[in-house]
Order: sequence, then C-alpha cells, then structure tokens
Amino acid sequence: MRKIILLIDCASEYDRRLLRGLVRYSREHGTWIFYRMPSHLINSMDGGRAVIQWAKKWKADAIVGRWRWDDTYLLSTLNVPIVLQNYVCRSTSFSNLTGDYIGTGILAARFFCNRRYKEFAYFGVKDVVWSEERLLGYREEIGRQGGNLHTMMVPDTYRSRNEVVAWLHSLPKPVAMFACDDEYALFLTEICKVENIPIPGQLALLGVDNDELLCQISDPQISSIELNVEQGGYKLGEMLDRQFEIGEKWSFNIIISPGEIVQRDSTREHNIKDPYVEKIVKFIDSNFDQYISTDQVFALVPLSRRSLEIRFKKEMDGMTVYKYLNTCRMHRFAQLLSTTDYSMLEIAEMCGTLNYANISRVFKRVFGCSPKEYRAMKKQEQNY
Repeated sequence: MRKIILLIDCASEYDRRLLRGLVRYSREHGTWIFYRMPSHLINSMDGGRAVIQWAKKWKADAIVGRWRWDDTYLLSTLNVPIVLQNYVCRSTSFSNLTGDYIGTGILAARFFCNRRYKEFAYFGVKDVVWSEERLLGYREEIGRQGGNLHTMMVPDTYRSRNEVVAWLHSLPKPVAMFACDDEYALFLTEICKVENIPIPGQLALLGVDNDELLCQISDPQISSIELNVEQGGYKLGEMLDRQFEIGEKWSFNIIISPGEIVQRDSTREHNIKDPYVEKIVKFIDSNFDQYISTDQVFALVPLSRRSLEIRFKKEMDGMTVYKYLNTCRMHRFAQLLSTTDYSMLEIAEMCGTLNYANISRVFKRVFGCSPKEYRAMKKQEQNY
C-alpha cells in the first residue's frame, strides 16, 4: 500500500481534475491511500517542518503539491519522490508538475487572430512562472501576426482595482483580452459590468482552466482554455508507480498541455465589418470539423462565388475561403497531434477532412514540418 501526502487545497477545478486523474490511476493499478495535510498545519509559520514531521511519522511514499515555504531543503531529508506544483518558478531539485504555458499563450493568440483582431491585451499576475510564460507565448504569436499588445501585470486583483479600471478604459477598442486564468477573467467581467465596457462588443475575453463555476457565474459567461489536467494527473501516477517499482527516485516533469477552447458568450463576436464574411467565418469556425465543402459555405449568402471571394479576401488579408477552412482544420489537427494518441487517420476524421493523402502537404505548408515530425517534437518538449 502506497501512502501519498497531498499539499493541495482542492479549492480550484484545476486541483480537483488533477486529483481525479491521480486517483483513477491508483484505483486501476494498486492500492494507494492519500493524506491531505490540514490547512492549519499548512498555513502555520512552521508549516514546512510540520509536513516533514508528518511524512516521517506516517512513512509516506511520496509528496505531491505546492510547497509554500522557502526552506525546500527540508524536502531533501526525505528519501521519497517529491513532485511540486509550479507557482513562482520551476524546481531545479525536485520533480515538477508544470504546464505548456507558452503553448497556451500561443493558442489564445491564434484564437483571437482568427477573429481578425488587431488590438490585443493580457491581464496577469506578476512574478509567477505560469502567468509570465502565458504572456510570453501570447506576445510571440501576436508579434508574428503583426498585432499590437497591451499588458498589465499585478501582484493581486484586489490591491490593483483602481489601476485596472484606468487601464481598461485606456485600451483601444475593440480589443482581444487574454486573462492569465479564469479567476482573473472573472475579475475583469465584474469591472467591465460596473464601468459599462461591453463584453464582447468592445472587449472579447478568454480565460484559462475552464473552471465551470467561475466561467458560468460571470455575466457574460467566460470562454476559457481547458487544460488536459486529468490526463496529467494520470501520468503523474504512472511516473510515481514506476519509481516505486524500481525502488529509485529521479526528477521528472509532468507537463499539462492546453486542450479545447470552450467558447461561451465572452468571445461570440468576430472583428469583421462585412456581415457576409462574418457569417461565413462563424459558420466555418463552428463546423470545420464536419464534412463541409466550400460549395456549402458559398450557399450561405446571396452573392456569387466570385463576389464573395473578393469580399472575403479583402476582409481576411488575402486569404481565400478554402484556405481559411483548411487552416482551421490544420490548427485543430496540430492540437490533437500534441494532446492525444489518436492515429493520424483518426485525427483527420475528427477534423472533418476526407482527403487524408493531402494532409501532410497542407500541414507542412501551415507548420513547416510533417504531422509525424510535429508530434515527435511535441512529445519531446513534454518530456524534457
């Protein structure tokens, strides 16, 4: 029987999904028991020593969670696997439960760029690795797309409310806002409601974590990037079990990758002036994973094919309807390559394309490498 100490408060949807994955692995592969440290011990001034003392007394086999104290050297006194949730920075001494934060920022930027925004904003918490790196990925992709980025990083939301209000009013509109997580996104919706800044009319808003409670109590409801957290919790169980079986411990990284963008009312609009083009783009965005053809798309509006193509290319920076449809499919294809183990044929079917033989050529034109090379690169990044 394995004994795992959890330094996790379970208050967030992220933590609960992580634990679901870890517990699922333990039930499928053996008998593990978990002990979540009482909050009064964790929050005490001598909490770190209390954790160590309990780990020794209970004869714990591993510790998983966020280490809130500066004296990480205490963990070295335990000869068991230690997996730390990243907050301020990644550990250089112990295993990390971390994320593809840069990739999450890139995904957010591409989402908004596809909606033809030119002005972008990022609202995050300063001096923590997951927020700083999400900004980095967001900034890099916006730079490649030629957009303008406005940022605000705060120590916390409550001490910075007046500064945030002034910043929101100063932003050019319409603006695509990426918040570092759903809690910060919810804070923005509350301010915008009071300050009469329409969402999504003037400010389109996207969060991270897809915490359904936070997203759905907002008005409007918040779109959010769902993370593959439960999958990461399961993989964490695999890595711990491997060390238990071998009887050795080594440092590893569990990297939580971004998954679906769950769209709600906060991102329902596109920054497209031509109503016919907007109708076409919305239809493609909602149906590109189905077996739709360009003929079906052109039939949606009362214009000739040539007239619509001219208007579409003018509004979409020279992109044709066919190219836009393929680009949406290829970005989805890339996402599934990096976050699932489905075969390429299965992924092709999930992306609404029947022409499997043509995928590699189209994919390479969009991403600069073959699907096989892309998947291998992403797997290597996740196991660094």
